Amino acid sequence: MKRKHILYRDVADKIKEDIMSGHYPVGSFLPTETELEAAFNVSKITVRKAIELLAADEYVEKRSGRGTTVLSNRPYNKLSKGTTFSQLLEKTGKEYTKKNLDFNLVELAEDHPASALMGREVMRLRRMYYFDHQPFIYYEYHLPKLLKGLAMEELEEKSLYRILDEHRMVIDTFEDSFAGLTLNEEQQKFLITPEISALKRVRRSYDLHGEVVEYTEGIYNTALHPYVIEFEA
Repeated sequence: MKRKHILYRDVADKIKEDIMSGHYPVGSFLPTETELEAAFNVSKITVRKAIELLAADEYVEKRSGRGTTVLSNRPYNKLSKGTTFSQLLEKTGKEYTKKNLDFNLVELAEDHPASALMGREVMRLRRMYYFDHQPFIYYEYHLPKLLKGLAMEELEEKSLYRILDEHRMVIDTFEDSFAGLTLNEEQQKFLITPEISALKRVRRSYDLHGEVVEYTEGIYNTALHPYVIEFEA
């Protein structure tokens, strides 16, 4: 069935095209609501709904009294026609939260998978996600040591990929792989679970030059909730 014509989506799509083409560069401000109304010959409500759509997809950020800033020109901010795992968890009505455990410069073991990709010294972010108040996902992010000095507060306020963009480490592609994992005793204690089976996810993110700028390992206690992503046909 063909998608119904919706005016605010058309406006959002045109603004997004202008962002992707560089007409509105990252860091610049979009025209005011009044200017966009005149440019598209639409109502203020239509413009506002279009901006809200772009903000939800993390292309822009609207701040009262400051205008609307372009945040990203990346085509993969959200999975096109997809519902992410995080969004599905939020729909359950149960609490889904995260906690950054630490962020330090570490020296990796020579046989660590990230060592050959990024060098021995990396910034490591350890993060735990909680579902229904229980430890659910444990992540270890391995990031370029150029991020040394980044405050934990900034990691609380912004997404990791937004921070990488701001430090001129633009991610062009990423690769995810999944495998079953048998939890050892230490991992069971850390996740506070008697389960022995879990899901391991590994992500490698590459910049425009094909260099790895992120190597992340995650452990999912899928006994709490299976890993699912929904896509529209």
